[in-house]
Amino acid sequence: MIKKIGLLLVVLAFVLVCQPGASYAQSVKKGMIKVTILYPAGEGKTFNMDYYKTKHIPLLVSLFAGAIKATVIEKGVGGRAPGDPAPYVAIGSLYFESVAAFQDGMKTYGKQIRDDIPNYSNITPVVQISEVVE
Repeated sequence: MIKKIGLLLVVLAFVLVCQPGASYAQSVKKGMIKVTILYPAGEGKTFNMDYYKTKHIPLLVSLFAGAIKATVIEKGVGGRAPGDPAPYVAIGSLYFESVAAFQDGMKTYGKQIRDDIPNYSNITPVVQISEVVE
């Protein structure tokens, strides 16, 4: 019973940290891995932000079962100069303790994750894995 309560508290804390709009500064630390998913803008490209926020990102959080420490969703609103279009329609960021944590989840759930992309976009995303320096 105590183990179940402890697990429930951990899951609840995780869910609160990964909620859209949650402060991720407490969760993101130097040395963590950031997986950035960029959706380039362009003629004929579509992106359903509502689906991405309410279905796709929660799916990732669920599938990675605690390996995702924080998420950030960004919507492109402009480019470098005033009036320039945003180069990316959207950018998603996922934070992990290690590259292995990301890769292990992708080995298991990569197909399921990729199969969900057409539900919100016709854009082939660009992915970059980075280390948080500061």
